[in-house]
Amino acid sequence: MPDSSPSYRDPAQGARHGRLTARRHRPVTAAPTGLVPMTGPDGERLAMAYAPQPATDTSAYRLVLLLHGAGGSARQGLDLLLPVADAHHLLLVAPQSSAASWDLIAGGFGADVRRIDGLLATAFDGYPVRDVTLGGFSDGASYALSLGLANGDLIDAVLAFSPGFAAPPATHGRPRIFVSHGVDDRVLPIDVCSRRLVPHLHGLGYDVTYEEFHGGHEVPTAIRDTATAWLTTPPSP
Repeated sequence: MPDSSPSYRDPAQGARHGRLTARRHRPVTAAPTGLVPMTGPDGERLAMAYAPQPATDTSAYRLVLLLHGAGGSARQGLDLLLPVADAHHLLLVAPQSSAASWDLIAGGFGADVRRIDGLLATAFDGYPVRDVTLGGFSDGASYALSLGLANGDLIDAVLAFSPGFAAPPATHGRPRIFVSHGVDDRVLPIDVCSRRLVPHLHGLGYDVTYEEFHGGHEVPTAIRDTATAWLTTPPSP
C-alpha cells in the first residue's frame, strides 16, 4: 500500500479515495455536553454524539469516531465506549451509515466518507480536540481500519473490534492500531480475518496491539477496558 499525499481539489474525488479533509482548529464555538443527536438540514439523524463535561475551560478531548456493524445503528456504535467516556474524557461521535453497512463494503468509498468528514468538521467547530481515533465493530472495524490507514495524517489511533479486512486505496501516516477478536467468532472467523490481517499489518510496519479472547462476535467488557487503557496511555517513545 503506497504512502502518498495527493491534493484533491474536488471533495468528491477525495471521498472516492477515502480522504478526510476536516482538520482541528481553535477557537471553537461552545457546543452542548451530554448525549447529542447530530442531524442534517432535513432532520435526518446522521450520528449520535456524547461529550463529557470539560474538566476546565481549556481542556481538550480525544475524539473517537465509532462505527457500528452491518445493520446496526449509531447508538450501537456509541455504546462501544460510552461507559468509559467520562472517566477518560472521550468525545464520542457515532455516525449512522448511509446504507445497511458502510460504503466501502458496498463497493467503494463515497457517501459515508463525506458524511464522516462533515461530522468531523462539526465536532472540530464545537469542541477543542487534541487527538482523533477511529474505532468500530465488525464491518465498522473493517471500515475504521481502511479509513484510518488512509488518513493517518489525521487519525493517530484505530480500534478494530473483530474486523474482517483492511482495504485503504493508499496509506498516509502511521496510526497505531488495536485489534481484538474472539476465537469462537462464527460471523467473521478469526483464522481468515484477524490472524491473517494482524501479521500483514505488522509486515507493513504498523504498531499493532492484538488481543484474542474466548468468545464469539462481541466486545466483552474486559476487551473494552483493555482497549481503552491502550488508547489513553501514551505510546512509548
